[in-house]
Amino acid sequence: MGNGTSIGRVRGLGSAHHGAHHWLLQRFTAIGNLILLTYLLVSFLLLPGYNFVAVHAWLSKPVSATAVGLLVISLFWHARLGLQVVVEDYVHEAGSAFAAKAALNLLSFGGMVFGLLSIIRIALGAA
Repeated sequence: MGNGTSIGRVRGLGSAHHGAHHWLLQRFTAIGNLILLTYLLVSFLLLPGYNFVAVHAWLSKPVSATAVGLLVISLFWHARLGLQVVVEDYVHEAGSAFAAKAALNLLSFGGMVFGLLSIIRIALGAA
């Protein structure tokens, strides 16, 4: 197999098989973001006004609230995937990498939950 050198220890092990899945998820969320952002921009262009009442009434509709909710999920997931790659590529110490990934997951999940709860509150008429 090898004589103890770095390349000798890993030669013949093959890939970890995680890269393709991560790459596909990044591309799928990018496509979802593109479609949902296009819907959002077209919807904004068709609004009669850009004041609070008009946007609130638009977001209170089920289709709009669902689309914006999906956009929030897709944007935070896409950002998390991209920043995870940055952490994996540039943070080499195990403890720092764990802390960075934990902070990334907490912030992305927290932002996603905050956005979804805000949309739900508006859609259900509590705001």
